[in-house]
Order: sequence, then structure tokens, then C-alpha cells
Amino acid sequence: MKKALLKKLNFLIPVLILIGFYACKPARQSYTSPKGYDLSHPEKFIMPESLQEISGIAFYKGKSDTVYSIQDEDGRLFKQAWGIKKQQHTVFGKKGDYEDLAILNETVIILRSDGTLYTFPFSEATKAKANQIKVWDDILPDGEYESIYADQQTNQLYLPCKNCKQDKKDKTMSGSIFTYNPAKKELIASGTFSMDLRALIDKGQILKTGLKASALTKDPHSGDWYILSSVNKLLVVASPDWKVKSVHRLNTATFVQPEGLAFDKEMNLYISNEGDELNSGNILKFKFKP
Repeated sequence: MKKALLKKLNFLIPVLILIGFYACKPARQSYTSPKGYDLSHPEKFIMPESLQEISGIAFYKGKSDTVYSIQDEDGRLFKQAWGIKKQQHTVFGKKGDYEDLAILNETVIILRSDGTLYTFPFSEATKAKANQIKVWDDILPDGEYESIYADQQTNQLYLPCKNCKQDKKDKTMSGSIFTYNPAKKELIASGTFSMDLRALIDKGQILKTGLKASALTKDPHSGDWYILSSVNKLLVVASPDWKVKSVHRLNTATFVQPEGLAFDKEMNLYISNEGDELNSGNILKFKFKP
């Protein structure tokens, strides 16, 4: 009887150990993608050392043959042919924490983290140093800003706040809208917007401190907003009126520090990643598949 019991125990103990091991093992993380894209299979463009800390990307009229970018230390606008590391740059300002850029028709607009904007004609992007630079400060509520989107049809700029005190209290992501008058080279305050984050916070999909937007762009066909959060490692898709439609967790193996976001005119999606001690900065291209 004892021998039979010992035999059963000798069989059961390893089984119980295996069951316990797999029960304690973290569930495999699942990653999803927005409709039309596969975020697990990018085409990767490795950045040169000068763009190790790439913080924003943009295209001129959606033409993806040339990438315009900035990094978060030097006041330089970089210009590269897609897939070729060699770059040219145009100096537009002193050292600073530059976070994003937009090309609004024939005007380059660059965002500093404190909400200061730099504007200059796109034609200056071929020069070693840009002229006709205009600096806009104290036009945004106090806070930290990392993303800007320029609407080519309406001449409007959208600037969501990354860190604003009221947003944390209200569980929202607020932002400001400006209209750019190219003839007078003026920025005109044109309202605000807000996205309700309560459901995302309650479900534990984002931090209690908020979404922390690091890049913003718009699907040119549907009008849906694409909001990138490097802190939360998320890509959020929202309707034109800022209602959350889908949330996509990003694989940290692919998205080391996602900071830039853009569509080209073929509807391909691009996400840039700042590098670290082990990884070079890069731009990932995700081809649109209807």
C-alpha cells in the first residue's frame, strides 16, 4: 500500500511542479494593430548617430522619398532620403528640448517642450541656416508638450498637452488649436479640444497620470486621430471628435521609445523611435494594406 502511494506521489509531484510553473508564468502579451496595418512587421530605417535621439518626423506634402526630422537637443532640421543615412541639416535655433515638427504647406513649424513654436518658410530648409524665423512663446497653457499636427486643408494646428495639471484632475487629454495665416504669418487662437481618458484609466490601459501624448497625426482618409504614447507604450485611435475607438499596446522589443508619427500620401504609417545604449534610433514603416 505504501509502495503504491509512494509511486503515485513520485508521479504527481513533477506534474504539480509543472502546473505551478505554468500557472505562475506571466501570460504572453498580445499585440494588436489598427485596421490596415501590421505593427509586427515594419520596414526599418536605422538613423545615423546625429539622430540617435530622433524626436519627430514629417513629410512635405506626403512625399515619403524625403524624411524631415528633429532631435531633442539641437535646433536643427534634418533632411534625408529614405533609407540613406547621410543627412543634411538646417540650423533654426539654439540648443533646447525640441519634441516635434510639422510642415504646413510651405511653412515648417517646430515645437519645443515648453510649448514654444518656431516657424520659417519651407524654402529655408535647403540652407545651412534658416532665416525669417519667428518664435511664438507664451501662447499655450503651462505644461509640457511633445506633439503637433498640421491640417493641410484648414491651416489649423493641433497641440495636445502631455503634462497639464488640470488634465490629471479631470482625467482628460486637452489641447489647443491655432489657425496659421500664411499671408500674414500669424497664428490665431482657434479653440481647444479634449479627450476623455476615464475609461482607459479605469481599465488600467494607461497610467493614472494620463495618456502622455508623444506624437499626433490624422488618418487622411477617415479623419481618425492617431495618438502615440511612449510612456504608456500605446497607439490610440480616436474618432474625429476625440472619442477613443481602439487601443493598441506596442511591443517594447520593436518600439524602444516611440516619439514620432506620420502618414505619407500612400497611407503608409511611420513611427520613429529614439535610441538608447543598446539600440540605434530608427524610423519604422508600416505599409497600408486595404
